[in-house]
Amino acid sequence: MATLRFPIAILLTLLHHSVSSSVFVEKGQDVRLDVQGYMTVKENLKRLNIFTWMFNTSDNVVTYIHEIETQVTRKYQGRAEFIEGNFSLLLKNLTEGDSGCYTAAVSAKRNKDVAKYQISVQERVEPPVLTVNSVSSINTTCNVTVTCRGQNTSVTSSCNSRTCSQVRGESRGAENSTVPLLSVYVAGGSIICNHSNQVSWAKDTKEIKTICVSKSGKTCTRACTHTHTQYALLTLRLYFQERDKADHNYAVTVWIRSPVIIFFVGCALIRW
Repeated sequence: MATLRFPIAILLTLLHHSVSSSVFVEKGQDVRLDVQGYMTVKENLKRLNIFTWMFNTSDNVVTYIHEIETQVTRKYQGRAEFIEGNFSLLLKNLTEGDSGCYTAAVSAKRNKDVAKYQISVQERVEPPVLTVNSVSSINTTCNVTVTCRGQNTSVTSSCNSRTCSQVRGESRGAENSTVPLLSVYVAGGSIICNHSNQVSWAKDTKEIKTICVSKSGKTCTRACTHTHTQYALLTLRLYFQERDKADHNYAVTVWIRSPVIIFFVGCALIRW
């Protein structure tokens, strides 16, 4: 009798120390929960009799009675599938309500856990929006201030061609968090606004060169306009000086034409 119970005691001791694994699943997708070392469980199941998958320790999903039957609880019928060959549980079309702890256990005199999963069901993140707030130049460095907006949060950062530093806002989220994460960084010559969670990500980008050239072009346009205005005024000044030096008859002739010249110069100024 002692020889029969000894292998079972070893198995139950090993299974008792199962560690919970975190699994993130996109809403609407399926997930399969496996039992590591299922062959050992299978070899000893005839002595253990019952195998179960439970949700949050109290809600039975599947009950498997060795060589007799498999029972899927009514609320999980069509949504859960038990695979007898390796004791895996397939959950289909998950929703947020399916988030929680799933435990596989074998029973003799008492239940012993053989697998445990902490499931978190998340929706796909929405695409973020990256907005340019301002552009400035210090020496030869172009600095761009941007705001990255995601679901119910935003981050404002100051960026150059190499890096970004957060000015205000909350990035939120973490490596193992269920909260979406916003991040702003520079890569491949672009400012990237990344919105992500554990199951999906989306991004919006702005090319730094395009932003800075556009700003530089506006500055050049103002400078050119100022230069053209000075040139037009100088032309008028020279014209009147030459007119005063001319004889009376020539001056009258030129004076008749002068409104036409002034008209064209005025049009040029308006255009600039």
